[in-house]
Amino acid sequence: MESRLLKAEGVLRMLSLALATTAALLVGLDTETKTVLFVRKKATAKDLDGLWTMTLVTSITAGYHLLQLFRCMALALLGRNPCRGSKSVAWFLFLLDQGVTYATFGATMAGLQAALVAVFGVDGLQWSKLCNIYTRFCEQVAGGMLCGLAASLAMAVVSAVSAHHLFRLYPHCRRSVKAARWRWLPF
Repeated sequence: MESRLLKAEGVLRMLSLALATTAALLVGLDTETKTVLFVRKKATAKDLDGLWTMTLVTSITAGYHLLQLFRCMALALLGRNPCRGSKSVAWFLFLLDQGVTYATFGATMAGLQAALVAVFGVDGLQWSKLCNIYTRFCEQVAGGMLCGLAASLAMAVVSAVSAHHLFRLYPHCRRSVKAARWRWLPF
């Protein structure tokens, strides 16, 4: 059971690494140049702060998961079980996994909000639709958004595995006699 869980965690970390890297590359390296009213304009991820933030956060996330994979492989090569550590290390890794997951999800949602402004525009602020002009740029950003959301989902599962590793270090609590008496209550 434990070795299967470790393999699953490794596969999920590799999947998170691949998806976060793909999202960062799709959004960060996406450019398109068009001529609009005799002026050449170039659309990049740096034009929208939400997209640029998503690119930076998913790049950092990919680096984090690469370091975690190296840590797991190094411990496996040394013959140590990465799950049988101290509680403080387990808490630290759990909080890091949670933080990276939330940061990636938040940055992806911020990028999605910026992308939706580019798709639909905002009439009240007189912001025009950009995806009518830069279609390839918008399609590539949409692919990056899907990869970012999939990476967030995979990282949520990695966080659940990390929580399992952490709380397995604590002993099981037995129910008290008082709690057993009230078992018939529906809540």
